[in-house]
Parts: sequence; structure tokens; C-alpha cells
Amino acid sequence: MGLTHIKKELKKLDKDKLIDLIAVQYKNNKSVKEFFDFYVNPNERVLFEKYRDKIFEALYPKRGNNYKLKDGKQAISDFKKMGTSADLLADLMLIYVETGVKFTNDYGDINESFYKSLATTFFDSLTLMDKENLLAKFEDRVDKVVDDTSGIGWGFHDYLVEVWVSFYPTEDEQYIEDEQNET
Repeated sequence: MGLTHIKKELKKLDKDKLIDLIAVQYKNNKSVKEFFDFYVNPNERVLFEKYRDKIFEALYPKRGNNYKLKDGKQAISDFKKMGTSADLLADLMLIYVETGVKFTNDYGDINESFYKSLATTFFDSLTLMDKENLLAKFEDRVDKVVDDTSGIGWGFHDYLVEVWVSFYPTEDEQYIEDEQNET
């Protein structure tokens, strides 16, 4: 069954039946409830803070010590589905990367799939920032992420540098100069 078929069936319902159907879904489905709560009261800042906390909890759980990158990525995906601003979405994506980098610096090297997830999100966040003309707004934080990955294994730092200079080309010259001065 596809969207066209669903629309056709929904059009057959009168207003009261449609309201009842939505109310049942609202009551029984957490994501539907969250969507309609946001639809009725679109406070992006509150929603952003909730999803920011979910990302932090995915890497620094209150109980136990098992990080769950999947939950952090899911938080980004769910936030995006709400139709929030590109600015806050880019911010949330960058928070995911920043939190992952902090986690690595707190606990040591993790594994390839961990860094691949962070690297993909880093690239995707910069792509979004570029598309929405937000690169300048996030430049200091992006620079810090790259700096904070120096010494992290699995080619993670090198990849982030490549991505970084492709979005901030003037940084390439400064980075090379700084690297030469350190040696």
C-alpha cells in the first residue's frame, strides 16, 4: 500500500472519524505524539535541547558504560523529521561529532565504525552548512573539532582535515603552515 492509496482512504472519512484516528495515533504512538505536540507548539529551542540531551545520553549514558551511536544518529534523524530549521539541524549534527570526539579524548581510541559514523556526520553537517550559508557561523566549532582530533587513530583526523579544507579552503594554507612550524 502506498501514500496515494492511504490518501484516497483518508478522504473517505468524515472530519470526526479523521480526528478520532489522529487522536488514537497520538495516544498510542510516541513519535506521532511528539510530532503533533511540535506542530501545535513549534518551540524549536526546547525540541533542540531535548535531542541534544539524547545525543549526549547516547555517548555518556546515565547507567552503564555502553555508548549507543545508533541512538545518537536516531536523535538527529528524528529531529530532522520534525521539519526544524537547517541552522539547528546543523548545530545538532555538529554536537554529535563534538560529543564523539570528546568521548574519544576521554576514553581513548574506539573503533573504525565509531569514527566512520562521526566522519560521515561531520561531512553531512558541513554539506548542510554550505548549502544553507552557515559555514561562517560554525567555523570556530568546526576548527575546534579538527584540532581536537589530532592524534586520534584510524585515519579519522586526516579525513576530517580533508573535509575541513574542502569547505574552508583558506584554512588549508594556515593548517599546512602550522603543521610545518610544529616539526
